Amino acid sequence: MVKRFAPLVACAGVVTALAALVPDRIDPLNTSIGAALEHGGATQLALAALGLAAFALWAGLRAQRAPVGGWPERLILVWGVAMVAAPVLPEMVWRLVVFTTLPAAAAQLVGRFADDERWRVVARPVEWLALTAGLGLAALTYVALPGEGVMIGLVERSLLGVEVAMLAVLAARLTHLSWAHLFTNLPSPTFRNMSLTRSK
Repeated sequence: MVKRFAPLVACAGVVTALAALVPDRIDPLNTSIGAALEHGGATQLALAALGLAAFALWAGLRAQRAPVGGWPERLILVWGVAMVAAPVLPEMVWRLVVFTTLPAAAAQLVGRFADDERWRVVARPVEWLALTAGLGLAALTYVALPGEGVMIGLVERSLLGVEVAMLAVLAARLTHLSWAHLFTNLPSPTFRNMSLTRSK
């Protein structure tokens, strides 16, 4: 049950977050996600959906015995908890946890996926996303400190978009592994010969 439906829940969470993560009466360029949370509504829904997606992804990965044991799965869970708890966490704490844990997990998974036949196909995309997240984290550090918060909304949302892409790649592969065999193992349809047999 978990193996089949956890990937669908993860995909649904990602889709819900993408639909909800729309600025609501705020400046998306200069308003941080933490500040946007004070407005409630769409931003809170998006982050909660991402947290749910992370929990479902973790459960699905474990059910499929994916090579995520140890720190990667712990970091995915911490990321999910931070998403759900975003409204009550201090903004700096939330920012530190969210923008470091998932990229760190992805970086550790690259080598494991490359060595696993089932997951090798996503090793390169995960690697590129991890590298992009690293660059985004460097940009966020600059903007948040010497940059005095100028364009912090854009940088945060861009970095969060990279992390959502990580979830989407893993959820899509998990869905394929969990459901593809149901279609590939279906018996070929047989059709009854409707033509009349000619009498000799």
